[in-house]
Amino acid sequence: MKRAVIALVAALAWAGIARAGENAHTLDEVVVTSGRVSESKQEVTTHVTVLDEKAISSSSADTLSELLAEQALGHIHGYPGALSSIGVRGFRTETHGNDLLGHVLILVDGRRIGTGNAARIPARNIERVEIVRGPAAVQYGSAAMGGVVNVITKRGEGKPGLVLEGMYGSNFYREGALSLYGEAKGFDAAVSVSGRSAGDYKTGEGHRYLNTGYDRHDAVSLNVGYTPAPGHRIGLVHVYSDVDHSGSPSYLSQNDLDDYTDSVNRSTDLSYEGGALNDLLQWKVRWFEGRDRTTWVEPVESNPDGWDDGIPSQRDTKFRGAQAQISLDQDIYVVTAGADWVDYRIDNTWLPHRTRYENPSGFLLGKVRLLDRRLILSGGLRYDDYKVEVVDPAGRTETDDRVTPRFGAAFMLAEGLKLRANYGEAFVMPGADQLAADYMAFGRRRLGNPDLKPETSRTLDFGIDYVRGAMEASFTYFMTRYKDKIQATSTAGGDNTWANLGEASLEGLEAGFSYDVGALFNWTWEVRPEVQAAYLTKYRDDLTGEDLLQVSDINVSMGLIVSYQDDFWARVQASYWGPQRVEDFESGRFPVPVVDKGGFTVVNLAAGKAIVRTERAGTVSARIEVKNLLDHSYDHVKGYPMPGRRIFGGLEWRF
Repeated sequence: MKRAVIALVAALAWAGIARAGENAHTLDEVVVTSGRVSESKQEVTTHVTVLDEKAISSSSADTLSELLAEQALGHIHGYPGALSSIGVRGFRTETHGNDLLGHVLILVDGRRIGTGNAARIPARNIERVEIVRGPAAVQYGSAAMGGVVNVITKRGEGKPGLVLEGMYGSNFYREGALSLYGEAKGFDAAVSVSGRSAGDYKTGEGHRYLNTGYDRHDAVSLNVGYTPAPGHRIGLVHVYSDVDHSGSPSYLSQNDLDDYTDSVNRSTDLSYEGGALNDLLQWKVRWFEGRDRTTWVEPVESNPDGWDDGIPSQRDTKFRGAQAQISLDQDIYVVTAGADWVDYRIDNTWLPHRTRYENPSGFLLGKVRLLDRRLILSGGLRYDDYKVEVVDPAGRTETDDRVTPRFGAAFMLAEGLKLRANYGEAFVMPGADQLAADYMAFGRRRLGNPDLKPETSRTLDFGIDYVRGAMEASFTYFMTRYKDKIQATSTAGGDNTWANLGEASLEGLEAGFSYDVGALFNWTWEVRPEVQAAYLTKYRDDLTGEDLLQVSDINVSMGLIVSYQDDFWARVQASYWGPQRVEDFESGRFPVPVVDKGGFTVVNLAAGKAIVRTERAGTVSARIEVKNLLDHSYDHVKGYPMPGRRIFGGLEWRF
């Protein structure tokens, strides 16, 4: 089954080359994530996936986590409510706390947002999502080990206008949104404000899963700018997400009826982009700040697992940072030099109550274009210096540093056909508690280990991309060696501490294919099947010889989009997650037993149709969505089943 899926994707891709049509074009899509500057996808030496505005708007996803779950990136750790991590190549984001401690990094417009919880990021007002599969530590520092997901917000373009949307659906779901966009007299703006709520849902097996709704999820996305002269822009971006009273139901078998969470993630950045000498020189400077706060409330009235004490707990992460870079873009080469700085201050109601993390860094990225731009050589080097401090209770201050390299090459074998190879290293810095703790907790001393090394990885991948006419295809093979995983342990004297104890090996294949059948037959309709697949041939814990836990060996996404100009569109998306080995915490046994969790498929459907179109009053469209169309029973995390079939309908007025 697994090898057959990958083989099918590859066969479809290369079988279609000869029939792709004479209207060939190069990989000329512009991306910014892999090199921190705008560059043609043809010149990118890493594996980059771009979800454009059309793919996002035609999806049934409400949040970034749902959007990425449809793309077969990797395993998903999703719970009821607004809580979800995303996986890439066997690694995943940090869901609950400091995003610096994750292994996949989420960015907005190229800067950190303080969380790895992709469910807090609404899918509205996104121009595109760029996904770098593989290490990107040279560009973005700690946590960019399995990959980077960069959310690019919309900028206002064209004549000013507005969009009003309303949606109703299963489980008392309600949503309303207002968007404004446009540009005039040097100013541009794209603003989206939305609010939604939902009640408790039923699982695919028909069980009512109580305390799974949320009272409110409000979101704001704002991107405004002023262009005082051509090639220069001053921009302000603000992203805000507030989830109120989101149910925290525990396991279905131990359904807690009153636990809930409140969470807020917000961030603001002010930037200036400019250029000179006909864009021979380009520069960008940015200041940003934000906050990620989660409050867990656990009343004792409903307490099936016996853990609730009625005392709310909270993690409050305040972060700020700055970026500065300058690029010299000659015909033959591009050189980008820059510096980053981030400062995190984290307050907890548990120990340690207050910690601080500071990380200045500098980087140098380069690219050389040879053989009439058919051969691209790229490379980079980054230096990170970091300081951590346990402030309360008083601990220590520790410092360390890290140098990270990357090298890549791409060769245009023929028009639209690119071979690429890339070697990159990545790291995850130790946390303040792990390095600098020195206090008593639950009757035992907790002692940081100043000799801890950062967790590190080395990845080598090879790939091929093909774009010709209406067809796109890609194939990638990667190998990753991961070492120095930080794990809790004890000293000889019985103190709690941490040590570098874990190692792992990961290898896998990634394949993608899409083809507009309508273009092949000169139809006025677009009929585009799409397939994305990721298959881990190895994901082994090198110390135990066992497969890594909570990792699916295969993920497949198959979709079909049908559209007719701006009048009608429909999309069906089927996503398959393979089986996993997981710890069964629900068993209540110790040591916790490891069990097999089966694979599952989820099918979503979305469609839209313009029903009124006038020049003076704008366009009114109807939209319908069906999530989990086949009403399957499934869970991303054992014991936390996800919703069964849900149906939604709504209207949009675009003026």
